[in-house]
Amino acid sequence: MTDANAAIEVAAGVPTSTLNRIDLSSSDIPGSVSLLKQACLDSGFFYVINHGISQDLMEEVFVQSRRFFGLPLSEKMKLLRNEKHRGYTPMFDQILDPANQINGDYKEGYYIGVELPEDDPGARKPHFGPNLWLSEDILPRWRQAMEKFGSQALKVAKVAARIIALALDLEADFFDKPEILGEPIATLRLLHYEGLVSDPSKGIYGAGAHSDFNFITLLATDDVPGLQICKKKDAKSPMWEFVQPMRGAFIVNLGVMLERWSNCIFRSTLHRVIGNGQERYSIAYFLKPNHDCLIECLPTCMSEENPPKFPPVQCQTYLSQRFKDTHADLNVYRTEGA
Repeated sequence: MTDANAAIEVAAGVPTSTLNRIDLSSSDIPGSVSLLKQACLDSGFFYVINHGISQDLMEEVFVQSRRFFGLPLSEKMKLLRNEKHRGYTPMFDQILDPANQINGDYKEGYYIGVELPEDDPGARKPHFGPNLWLSEDILPRWRQAMEKFGSQALKVAKVAARIIALALDLEADFFDKPEILGEPIATLRLLHYEGLVSDPSKGIYGAGAHSDFNFITLLATDDVPGLQICKKKDAKSPMWEFVQPMRGAFIVNLGVMLERWSNCIFRSTLHRVIGNGQERYSIAYFLKPNHDCLIECLPTCMSEENPPKFPPVQCQTYLSQRFKDTHADLNVYRTEGA
């Protein structure tokens, strides 16, 4: 079978999901809450539009991302991710669905987290500290674009979190409390999928099937499709649906932390990336609560008939284990002399 035929076979019969659009500029708060709640109950995925980040900045970040991934591998490997998950992640560094994948994800990425100098007391926390930045001589304005986009994405995520709180019958500022999102673990991740055709029958995926393990994710994509979701992740025969790119919008999905918080009332949906032979770029912004935030069932999501399904867990404990489970051991690269 040729690559082109394989791509057609993968896409054949896969429907396109219809997702709600949440307009952050709308004054109709009850309407936005209703649309978001319906989306969270159904798929855990929705679009966010009119979010306040200019199209110029959105496009600039993609330009800068392409410039970075276009560098020679030897240059990118000089910025190989560290123990705090900052920096470059090469092809196959992450394996999200080990039961069905052969090598790992056919993607490369770059992690940018909360910037703190090495001598800051907060830098001792597992997911805080200095980032690995490219020299201005190599990619001028690269750092400035990423920092500006990251700061604005945090504002968008916090607005979305207020609507989510209302949809869970909580006060609007519930998640914005100092002990929850006062010092959030916020991560910007650039992603590049080479022009590979995925072949699930051979365990080849752009990104294996997984649920994000954070609070919420904002995803900006180029116009190349590839993202698929599965609303019924426990079904014997999963049904996959494509999520279409939308220019200028964020695709937002709920993470496992919110699923645990909501006692599985809100969905953290299984998703994957299927390559069709075209290069694809996306930019994900992952929002997680404070390191010491306790993720436990919300009072509005439990009852005698529906007791808590999960024990409480500290955010940093949960994150550290999930990162360990899904990323290659850094010693692999040291052994290879990279």
